[in-house]
Amino acid sequence: MTATERPVTSPGRTRIRRLLAAVVTIGAVLGVLTAPSAADASPAQTLRWGACPPIHGAGPDVRCATVRVPRDYADPTGPSIDILVSRLPARDPGRRRGVLIGNPGGPGGDAIAMFSALPLPDAMRDEWDLVAVQPRGLLSSTPVECAPVQESDTLAAITAAGALNRERCDKSRPGYVRTITTENTARDIEWVRRLLGVDKVSLYGISYGTLLMSTYATLFPRHTDRLVLDSGVDPSWIWNDVLASQTDGYKRRVHEMMAWIAQHDNIYHLGTTPLAVYRAWSAKVTEESGVPPSLAAPPAQVADVPPGLRAVAQQYIAGANLTAEARAGVENLIATLLVPGGNQATSSLLGLTRLAAPDRNAWPLVAMRTNGRATPPAKISPQLIKILTNLQQMQNLIMCNENQVPAQPAQIPAAVYADFVVGDVFDAPGLYYASGLACAGAPPVVRPVTLSNRGLAVQPLQIQSLGDPQTPYRGGLAMQRVMRSRLITVGGGDHAQLGRHNAPLDRAIVEYLRTGRTAVRSVPQAPITASLTTPPPRTGIGLGR
Repeated sequence: MTATERPVTSPGRTRIRRLLAAVVTIGAVLGVLTAPSAADASPAQTLRWGACPPIHGAGPDVRCATVRVPRDYADPTGPSIDILVSRLPARDPGRRRGVLIGNPGGPGGDAIAMFSALPLPDAMRDEWDLVAVQPRGLLSSTPVECAPVQESDTLAAITAAGALNRERCDKSRPGYVRTITTENTARDIEWVRRLLGVDKVSLYGISYGTLLMSTYATLFPRHTDRLVLDSGVDPSWIWNDVLASQTDGYKRRVHEMMAWIAQHDNIYHLGTTPLAVYRAWSAKVTEESGVPPSLAAPPAQVADVPPGLRAVAQQYIAGANLTAEARAGVENLIATLLVPGGNQATSSLLGLTRLAAPDRNAWPLVAMRTNGRATPPAKISPQLIKILTNLQQMQNLIMCNENQVPAQPAQIPAAVYADFVVGDVFDAPGLYYASGLACAGAPPVVRPVTLSNRGLAVQPLQIQSLGDPQTPYRGGLAMQRVMRSRLITVGGGDHAQLGRHNAPLDRAIVEYLRTGRTAVRSVPQAPITASLTTPPPRTGIGLGR
């Protein structure tokens, strides 16, 4: 899952940098024919493929179609909704092996451009029709349309956020928001499978997509061929525990980023130790927001000790490391109270740093933003605001609709402090949900499907990175036990492994898709393919392609 700092939390993503980079303009979608009945042996529709709405940023070879599905599968003769589907046909029809349906994560990740936005192994592109079903509630799939939050809602936005969000999003289509669930999205995928006219489909889920595709496989094992779970999630964390499970990993990963920047001081000139890089980065965050960040500094090293204190270097290092977290928190709080309008969350560099933590291809941009070689975008485009707003709204709805983890009210003071006082982009997301504030007043409307691999003809393949902060390894092992999947462990800590030019992993994925098995058990992390010296194209959120 892709978690970003609030207000756009993304227990995800899908790979925000690579997928949102493609979404730049807005357009219209082609419609299809009649409303179907869930009781029919096959939906009474024909897929009419045409150009995809430009807002999804799909490649020129991708075609889209709109299908109508029951809004509520428990009431198949009731209202219907539109769902957008994309297809990237197999590049070599003579070698075509079948249909592979993908989801990039989220919940809330735009699926339409998933396969055209990533550099896929050639065999995947040549041998499979690559299909994506846009989850219900997202743009072009009967998007949720939420009324604006009013000034009079300020107190409710803190004490009853779940109820407020559910109420304001239910006004335009009463009853619709309660149908935005993982199970219904899985049933939408099954509806599309039938329209495609194939008996079985293979599935590729990234992050939250591993939950979605496992749900489909549990509900429809007879129609599931290969199942690839890329960056799996612990089903028992759904949903209040998901973001809290990421917090420590994100902080650790940022320190690893600073160590990497220090190793490349010949390029970035920000210091030769992680602490020196942190100090330069902290100064830039302070310049942007008026206050220093509350993120603790990485451990000090001998090179960080002032020359006059080298005789007591070990004592200096021990003291600096022991007090790092407390000093950062106190300094941030004092500045937040004293500087008018000062809040660390207004720093675009701080937000970029958190977004970049799970993706080493974004680390050079953080370094270039810190040393001034790259500049933040002047403004965010209206199209991107529309995408991010829709993502946030849909995500909050599905997480509250499905949450099975009891709230921890004792965490409310910490959540209010991190979120509404100091704007801590690392602690706030996890505390916001764990405390129960995010879904306050909006109890779950459904119990998620209990996942199982019962009835699957082929053992699932799971790919998990050891240091991934977004889908922690221990959570991935829980999914492996549930789905009894064959695990490939990837070194490093990048989140989501498809499209990273990791040659041994790409070969293993293709081998599995072709044969249903692979002997590969571990692979090294993928190389960094981004330029270390040239900022990527602008996307409006400080990240590039």
